[in-house]
Amino acid sequence: MITDRMVEELNKQLNSELYSYYLYLAMAAYFDSINLKGFANWMKVQAKEEERHALKIYEHIVERGGRVKLYQINQPPVEWKTPLEAFEAAYSHEVEVTGKINQIVDLAQREKDYATENLLQWFVSEQVEEETSFSSILHKLRLIGENIVGLLITDKELGERKPS
Repeated sequence: MITDRMVEELNKQLNSELYSYYLYLAMAAYFDSINLKGFANWMKVQAKEEERHALKIYEHIVERGGRVKLYQINQPPVEWKTPLEAFEAAYSHEVEVTGKINQIVDLAQREKDYATENLLQWFVSEQVEEETSFSSILHKLRLIGENIVGLLITDKELGERKPS
């Protein structure tokens, strides 16, 4: 049986994953507005991944007999000064999400909720991938600096990302 406290924390994380969806969709819209279609594609794929994360938590709550509560999703920013600034914000966001997941893992361990801990271990691994992915692009953007050719090459590369 899942505890009320765990359901509450999972519902908060569900909201966080939906906010991530909104954030990355807002970033895709920003990239579309400055005609970086590859960057926009990459963020749209990322947004869909975050939506899947939210549904994974949703299903777990339901399967364990908890009640899903959908909280208001905060409006994300809609403008960034540069692609670099957008990816810095995205990377920081992923680090924050990792911290939240780790806190819920701690709670699952304290409550001996092994089923939820098992679910969350998937998220722990996923966050390693997320942080690495954003960090890699961020590093590339820092190397590129103001180089337009480098930015366009990166745009082409990011445009090749397909949903998994």
